[in-house]
Amino acid sequence: MLVKLTVNTFLTLNGVMQAPGSVEEDPSGGFTGGGWLTPHADPDLEQIVSEWYGMADALLLGRHTYDMMQPYWEEANDPGDFIARALNGLPKYLVSTTMPPVPWHNTHLLHGELVSSVERVKSLPGGEVQVHGSYQLVQALAAAGLVDAYRLLIFPVVVGRGKRLFEDIREAASYSISRPQTTRAGAISVTLHPKVLPAGPVSDAGSEFSL
Repeated sequence: MLVKLTVNTFLTLNGVMQAPGSVEEDPSGGFTGGGWLTPHADPDLEQIVSEWYGMADALLLGRHTYDMMQPYWEEANDPGDFIARALNGLPKYLVSTTMPPVPWHNTHLLHGELVSSVERVKSLPGGEVQVHGSYQLVQALAAAGLVDAYRLLIFPVVVGRGKRLFEDIREAASYSISRPQTTRAGAISVTLHPKVLPAGPVSDAGSEFSL
């Protein structure tokens, strides 16, 4: 049985996934709208994200996200912090041309072409490999059809131009939905499962929706 690969991320209403935590998190491309998640953080958010990590058997990270997460989470040693224990304890597959001089505990560098490297990871024993952040990596995985599910937390915020989850997806796609819920602060949690896009002519009943 192949390992399931999931993308787990936060989004604005206009699909931006860039710098949810702070302005300094990722200002690349001149992005100044960072920190949009913070006003909507609540205990429901923490519970949902903890549940995400509770389903992970390993992490797959791009170099930028890896370098951003390592300094903070490697020093987070509170035994009661479930997310910190997961991030520090789980195997981490790093998509990069080089290993950091002092790698995060349990890091494995992926060598070779991306798609074949990820396919090898998906063939290993286990249940789920999760991608968090890692914008460029997500684009490549989605384009290659390697993502089995998207776990999204969508916040009632619109920001300007920024890195969007489905920005580089050029093919039409369809998804089934599971586990929808709303946090007390108004964020929507949902899981999307890619499926075959239905084909065929539009029925007459659909004409009433034409603009």
